[in-house]
Amino acid sequence: MAQTQARSIHEIELPRLDGKPEKLADYAGKVVLVVNVASKCGFTPQYAGLQALNDRYADRGFTVLGFPSNQFFNQEPGSAEDIQEFCSINYGVTFPLFAKLDVKGADQHPLYAILSEASDDSGKAGNVKWNFEKFLVGRDGRVVRRFRSKVVPEDPKLVEAIVFLL
Repeated sequence: MAQTQARSIHEIELPRLDGKPEKLADYAGKVVLVVNVASKCGFTPQYAGLQALNDRYADRGFTVLGFPSNQFFNQEPGSAEDIQEFCSINYGVTFPLFAKLDVKGADQHPLYAILSEASDDSGKAGNVKWNFEKFLVGRDGRVVRRFRSKVVPEDPKLVEAIVFLL
């Protein structure tokens, strides 16, 4: 799908971990990295790199947004309080975390319906395949690039893509 036709994530509203609703339009004008996260996954240590990216570029209009999902081998079984505590204590996460949602399947959240239209660098779009898939979203709320789970937050191609948009 051509970027000019892509839908904006700014049309979405959903609850934060604390249950308070938040409009993604609040992030209009920022570069956002949307990540489906989980606390009991082999990729969970990526939280540290995500927080480092958030810290490094926040003053330039960048933020990470974390969306817990329990759809991959029940790797995010905890309550909202469990998730918040785990992320804060183990990784010092301060970027916004949202309520658990479905990233694929019959109950896929509308946010992920928009995100999964984007192709990765090999041209593959469609369902999220695993935890810690990353979607780089421009200031207009449209997906610019998709990175699969194995692309760590420190990967030069991810960092360069963020810096390019800033």
